[in-house]
Amino acid sequence: MKWIKLLTVCLVLTAGALAGWAAFLPAAHPVLERMGVLAPMRAIGLPIADAENGGGGGGPPFGGGGGDVRVVAQEVGYVDADDRLGAIGTAEARRSVTLRPEVSGRLEEVFVASGDWVEVGQIVAQLDSAAQDLALERAQLAMADAQVRADRVARLRESGTATEVQIQDADLALNQAQLDLRDAEFELGRRQITAPVSGWIGIVSVEAGNQVGTETEIARLDDRSLLRVEFNVPERFVGLIGPGDPLEVSPLSRPMEQVEGQIRAVDARVDQTSRTLRIQGEIDNSDDRLRPGMAFLITVLLPGERYPAVDPLSIQWDRRGSFVWALDEEDTAQRVAIEIVQRRDDAVLLRAELDEGQRVVLEGVQNLRPGASVSVDELIAPAEPGEGDLLTRRTEPEADDPEQAPDI
Repeated sequence: MKWIKLLTVCLVLTAGALAGWAAFLPAAHPVLERMGVLAPMRAIGLPIADAENGGGGGGPPFGGGGGDVRVVAQEVGYVDADDRLGAIGTAEARRSVTLRPEVSGRLEEVFVASGDWVEVGQIVAQLDSAAQDLALERAQLAMADAQVRADRVARLRESGTATEVQIQDADLALNQAQLDLRDAEFELGRRQITAPVSGWIGIVSVEAGNQVGTETEIARLDDRSLLRVEFNVPERFVGLIGPGDPLEVSPLSRPMEQVEGQIRAVDARVDQTSRTLRIQGEIDNSDDRLRPGMAFLITVLLPGERYPAVDPLSIQWDRRGSFVWALDEEDTAQRVAIEIVQRRDDAVLLRAELDEGQRVVLEGVQNLRPGASVSVDELIAPAEPGEGDLLTRRTEPEADDPEQAPDI
């Protein structure tokens, strides 16, 4: 008889445990239903919370009676998802020139120092030009003599005493003298090294008295008020990027510093070997903090589709995946399945059947069930995250894995 009493006690305890499980843990209803005990419990009138659609948020407190659930809600806003394309490029000056002599000779004087700013046309250095100065003086004398002869022949022509041959010889001599003078001036000008553009002088590598040739580098001249940087993007972005699009640019040496930039030009064709498209961007360097040759991390923002945006606190998880509690016009709670598209600092973009302006529950979700009536104590404005708030771009619904802990 003892074993019969023991069996009876075990059955009573088991029945009580199952009843408590059904009443306090709605997520266990599918298991109880497969065991065939859920329907009998309901038939005998046990206080079993409704766990329709998986329950998730749990039923109302047991024995708590009726009344609306008090919650804090937020309106759903729609925002554009941002795809970020990252690349690394090296900056070049807006205009860059290597100053070299046009002819060989001895460097007579250098008029600039390393780091100087020079204007276009300014003389940077002077080669020895004694021979060219003499040639110019001779050309000037020959020009003056030819001009005097031409004037004398012109007077004779007016009196009718000059022949046609004399006139032609005088004109020819004058033209030749003019050409010789221009040639002497040209040769003298080639002994001067002038700045073809305005910019900053780099390190001057020569001094007065050095013998230089046409391959000798005097200095490098850079106009770095605007830097240009080239980078490559995969061919799938063809048509999505164009001149004028903004860039987020950060020096690799100072990753926390951001510089304004924009796309200047897009190559006309895709490279067949690498299957990439070459892009040229511009970086504002009006404060002269950056230098050509620096490496930059370049980020291109690509506007994507519009998605509902909610506060991360509104997202819930159960064994069937992630969801939010949405309210209809009658303040009734409904479970809406979601898929996380993009995370931001203050909002999460979702793929879900949510309308703009619809309300989702932020606080009080632990007492909700499908069809429950709620009372909204506070309504928060829609989330309006900025472009810089982007954290991750999900390519698969990681948060929907029941084995993973939510990370919001």
